[in-house]
Formats: sequence, structure tokens, C-alpha cells
Amino acid sequence: MKKLFLLIVFISFISCENKPKQPENIKQDVVNSHFEYAKGFHITTNENFKILTIKNPWPKADKAYKYALVHRNVLPTITLNKDEFDGIITIPIERIVVTSTTHIPALELLNVENTLIGFPGTDYISSEKTRVLIKNDMIRELGKNEGLNTEVLLDLKPDVVVGFGVDGNNKSLETIKKSNIPVVYNGDWVEKSPLAKAEWIKFFGALYNKEKEADSVFKTIENNYKEAKLLAAHVEEQPTVLCGAMHKDIWYLPSNTSPEAQLLKDANVNYLWQDSDGNGSLALSFESVYNKAKDADIWLSPSYYGTYESLEKASDHYTKFDAFKNKSIFTFSNTTGTSGGVTYYELGIARPDLVLKDLIKICHPDLLPNYNTQFFKPLM
Repeated sequence: MKKLFLLIVFISFISCENKPKQPENIKQDVVNSHFEYAKGFHITTNENFKILTIKNPWPKADKAYKYALVHRNVLPTITLNKDEFDGIITIPIERIVVTSTTHIPALELLNVENTLIGFPGTDYISSEKTRVLIKNDMIRELGKNEGLNTEVLLDLKPDVVVGFGVDGNNKSLETIKKSNIPVVYNGDWVEKSPLAKAEWIKFFGALYNKEKEADSVFKTIENNYKEAKLLAAHVEEQPTVLCGAMHKDIWYLPSNTSPEAQLLKDANVNYLWQDSDGNGSLALSFESVYNKAKDADIWLSPSYYGTYESLEKASDHYTKFDAFKNKSIFTFSNTTGTSGGVTYYELGIARPDLVLKDLIKICHPDLLPNYNTQFFKPLM
């Protein structure tokens, strides 16, 4: 019996040694995105797909939006719970509809503008590269952003619609989502700094499976911006700067927390409201603005006014400022594409390095002797 017991123990020991080890629970490799400036979106990449989370699509948004980005080669092999996502998007995108001119530069910088098949208000697009596609009927007109021609859009069958909104109440976009076309909200305009806005090119990089290209493009823009900022940091004399204009007797101008104020700070100028409180735009009386800025050296962005004549016609009050008298007013409203779209509203968010160089050229002209401004020009 003892020998039999020892034999059983020996056989059991050998069996345990030769038995293959049970695999441990294999966890998918998860890589979380790290963005240097942008706060409004996040990307998680795992073995099978990416998760794009839009955390702040508009001010005071009460929820985050989560999308699964699945490569078309992988899609047939996995099962996703649709209830967990606000949309499941097949990537790389082959057919896209975007709804803001600020989205156009990202497509061009990633060399995917030929995937754009529809846009609301094509006349507002300034880029000649995309205007050629419009001219060749490769991009359909979709009406207005707040009232998209959903019949035409649904007929186009895009892989995704990139929308934006001030509060999420866009009936057209809701109709599109109900038709099983994913709608992704882009919140670049909500970001608090110029480079944060520009970093949203990585949002499009994820949609097109071009993360490396997007990273490279942004790094170039970031480096250009930092170099320009460093150049301006050494000047000793800061010109005083006034911004904005009146609308119905209220003067609107950037608060100190706005991206516009950040650009002025990085251009090393004395923006007269750089110590103001509040977010977004300040709404002030003419008297308070005049008392503070009547002697300002430079006046930037006087609303949509393009000439001294139109500014004077709008209000004789404007003529009292030294910047008006000295012809030291600069605007971006006169820099337009062939169809009238203002270039700054399209390219300015994507290329803050160019905006910063414009401001440096205007306020410290000797620093960039061979640079021609891209957006801001003297008021005519």
C-alpha cells in the first residue's frame, strides 16, 4: 500500500509539472493620450479600438460625449455595446462633413481635404485648395449650420459629421444622429489658450488614423509660436493697445483670460485690460473705454469695420481716439478669400503662430523686418 501511495504521489507530481500553466488574465494594453494644452478632449487607445471623449463641447456642458473609433479592418471582428457610446465611427474616415471653417485647415494640414463631401455655407471657406474642390462640385452646399439641409446630407452618406454648438440644441444634428450617422462635437473654440485650440488637430488625427502626422504638424506650430514669443520677450518698450468696438452702445473687448489676451501678452504689449476680471468678452461703456484708451498707441480688431470712413460713420466717438487720428488701427476683416470669407476666422485658430507674428510685426515692427502679416492689415 505504501508503494502504491508513493507511486500515485509521484505520478501526480509529474502530471502537475507537465501540465501547461493556465494563462493569467490578459489585460489589453491601454494608452492614454497626453495633450500639452488642450483640455476639451481625450483619447484612449487599446488593442482593438480607440475611445475619443469630448469633455467640453460647449461652455457649461453637462455631460461628456464618448465615441468608439474602430479601424474598418477590425470592425467585423469585435462586438461593441452601442449603449456605452454616443457613436461608433469607422476609421480612417473616407467621407466627412464638417460644419465650421475652423475645421478646414486641419483637413488640409493632414492632406485629407479630398474626403470633405459637404459643408454648410461654402462661400465662407477661404482656402484656395478647398475652393478648387468646391468649384469642381466635390463638396456639396448644406445650407446653414443651425438649419442643415439634412436631406442632402443623408444622401451623401458621410462616415461622420463633425459639428459644433453653443448649447447642444441643434435639431439638424439630432436628426442626423437618429439616421445612424455619427455626429462628433468639436469644442476647439471653447479652449482657453491659442495653442490649446491649435492642438485640436490631434482630434482629426485620431479620426484619420494620422496621429503621428498630427503630432508633427502641431509640434511645428508650437515651436514657431514659442520662438516668436521669445523674440518679443526681449523688447523694452511696450505699445499700449486697445481692442474691439461698440455694438449698440456697448464696447466689447477681450478679457484677460481670453486667448486673444494671451496672444497680446505673448506679443509683449501693454493691453490696457490685461488685468481685468471675467471670462470671454468684456462689455463696457464708451466712456470707460475712452477714459482708459484715448491715448492708446494701437487699436486692433475694430469689429467688422474695414475703413476709417465706415468707422466714423458708425459713431463720431471713434474719431476721438489717438489711434484713429494717427491711423494706427489694424483689422483682419479685410483679409478674405475669393468668395468673401474672412481668412482669420478659418485659419487663425489652427495657426496661432501666424497670429502672434502678425501682432509682433504691428507692435514691434523691427523684430520681424522681412515678415508680411497674414491676417491683420492697416484699416483702409
